Amino acid sequence: MQSFIDHSTINNGFNRRWLILLLASMVLFACNDKPASQSGPRPQSSARVELGTVRKAPMEAEQNLLGVLQAERHVRIFNQESGRIIALPFYPGDKVKKGSLLIQIDDRLLQSELDKAQATLAQAQLDLQRIKRLMPRKLASEEELTRARTTLELAQAEKAILETRHSYSLIRAPFDGVISERNFEPGDVAPLHSLILSMYAPEQLKIELSVSELFIGQLTRGDAVRVRIDALGSQRWAGQIQRIYPNIDPRTHKGRIEIHLQQSIAGARPGQLCRIKLKIPTRPRLIMPFAALRHDNQGQYVFRLDTANKVRLIRIRSGLLSGKQIEILEGLQTGDRVVTRGFQGLRDGKVVSPVES
Repeated sequence: MQSFIDHSTINNGFNRRWLILLLASMVLFACNDKPASQSGPRPQSSARVELGTVRKAPMEAEQNLLGVLQAERHVRIFNQESGRIIALPFYPGDKVKKGSLLIQIDDRLLQSELDKAQATLAQAQLDLQRIKRLMPRKLASEEELTRARTTLELAQAEKAILETRHSYSLIRAPFDGVISERNFEPGDVAPLHSLILSMYAPEQLKIELSVSELFIGQLTRGDAVRVRIDALGSQRWAGQIQRIYPNIDPRTHKGRIEIHLQQSIAGARPGQLCRIKLKIPTRPRLIMPFAALRHDNQGQYVFRLDTANKVRLIRIRSGLLSGKQIEILEGLQTGDRVVTRGFQGLRDGKVVSPVES
């Protein structure tokens, strides 16, 4: 009996100790949990950023573009009558005067046909005169008179055709210029409509350029430009916008303009690389620092400072770039402040610590 009491006492003491430890653990857990529930969410950390201001200010836009010199007057000379070439006196690089004989094609067959047509015409004229003399004596009918007149008209038309074809056997220079291409030699038989020579006027040079749709709308015909030709050193020559084409390429969003040089330049030749500086008049534009502009697969955007020092991602459309400033066409207003530095980890709605640039 004594042994039973002793074991029971031991077990009861052991259970009491475990109960005390369990209660102490629950109290400790409750104490640790209470401050956490009272503290709430941790405050959001703010990013340090620099800001720039959207403003309206005078802005002079300028673009430097590359182009290639072209001849303003350039002709490719084809033969309009086939035959053997019997004269071709000029070679590429030769200067020619307006009216100089460039190409002569063998015309003996055409000349024979022309002589025949002349004889036919003369006979038709005699026949008509004879019938007219017979008409008062009733020795010729009205039908014969009509037929004679028709024969005369046909003979005249045939002669005119052959005279025109004969004129094609002699090809002369249409203006003062330089031969740039020669594809045949004397003795060659040139099929109809063969390219025999090309020539251009060296005093009249032009440049065709592709210009952004944002820029081309600011240009007008007659605007002055400056042109530098790489092969001729650093000197710049005066040019003028002669033509602005109306169409915009839907793939590149660029238009085309044509610039004419205002003077003859010694040593300038078609094909030479040149650099063109285009300017548009100064006028007030909505601008912001270029450093604020961001890009993604949806287009252009900026981070604009909103209320409570939060930034908002704003989609924009930009225009002309001048130095460190860029024109704003859509999305922002005067006085808006945009992030220019501190983009690391920046996102829409993030709290920031702003610093003016």
